[in-house]
Amino acid sequence: MIFQTCRSFTIEQPAEKQAARGDTRRRILDAAQELAHDLGTTRLSLDAVAAKAGVSKGGLLYHFPSKSLLMEALVEDFLGRYDEAISAEERTGEPNSAIRAYIAQFRAERGRGKTASSGLLAALAEDPDMLAPVRRRESDFLSRIRANASDPQLATLAFLALHGIRAMELLNIRVLEAADEDALLESLRDRLAV
Repeated sequence: MIFQTCRSFTIEQPAEKQAARGDTRRRILDAAQELAHDLGTTRLSLDAVAAKAGVSKGGLLYHFPSKSLLMEALVEDFLGRYDEAISAEERTGEPNSAIRAYIAQFRAERGRGKTASSGLLAALAEDPDMLAPVRRRESDFLSRIRANASDPQLATLAFLALHGIRAMELLNIRVLEAADEDALLESLRDRLAV
């Protein structure tokens, strides 16, 4: 059971109810990600996100009281998946596990059928001040990747290659076919194998 304090008394809430809240939050974030990609941020509305997620607008506002907070959550969600992947592999203590996890997460994001950064880009377009936390998190990721690498320069090149692919997607200037990008990622992963 999970307890929530409310004024001067405690309300006991079943874990299932907490899980349902997490599921609702996940559905909202997934819907917002998809709509941000399809419509862009200027046409993204909380009503559209609520409808896409299958929740009432009040339910959406319970989790995200404003569009700005929803956009911030999209950024945090995107970066959080990378942090979780890297952290899990760092615990193994194996050299190059952090950059291999970063590559694997990048591929998983791309495998969802939409560009991995569309929700991130949408949120940043909405509020460019969100670049500061992104910059800090990415700098932290690179520091951790380099600290874990058997060849920090190669790990840095791999990290930058992923960001190059992402930037080309965002700017719609892809110069490599998807198969060529996949071959590049495989080659990097193989070179970083211990």
